[in-house]
Order: sequence, then structure tokens, then C-alpha cells
Amino acid sequence: MALDRSDVEKIAHLARLQIAEQDVQEYAENLTSILDLVDQMQAVDTSAVAPMAHPLDAVQRLRIDEVTEGNQRDNLQTVAPAVEAGLFQVPKVIE
Repeated sequence: MALDRSDVEKIAHLARLQIAEQDVQEYAENLTSILDLVDQMQAVDTSAVAPMAHPLDAVQRLRIDEVTEGNQRDNLQTVAPAVEAGLFQVPKVIE
């Protein structure tokens, strides 16, 4: 699929991109080669290939879910300007 100058200008307008006049032809060639590559990839028969999420059988090693720090809420709230029932009080910002 070959793109011409008007196609590139239309794509640039839709994408809200400003392309210099001297660069339009180069963009057309690059986009055409990308679309040709996509056509080649779509022509490959993948019916015998099983879909997969990742090409390697990798599993993520997870750490043990354990508490490493104690509750410091009271200590942290000592510097707060306003606290009530263990909650920080903030000014109302939405009316």
C-alpha cells in the first residue's frame, strides 16, 4: 500500500502533527514501508501457533507477604495541624 502526499498530510492533520513540506515525501516512504511490513506479517500462516502471553516460560518470584513495619499512625499524626478520631482533617476544597 503506497501512501502519497495527500495521505500523509491527512494523517498528520488527524494526529495534530506539523510536518515540514520538505519532509512529507520521506514520511510517505517510511509509512509505506511500515505498512508493507505489516502486510508481510499478516500474510504469515499462524494457525498452528498457540497463543501465548510471553515467549518464555517465566514466572515471577514473589516475596513473602509479611508486615515489616509497625503502625506509626499516632507518631506521624503528632505533626499534623488537625486530627480527629485517628484521621487527618483537611480543609474543604469542593463546595
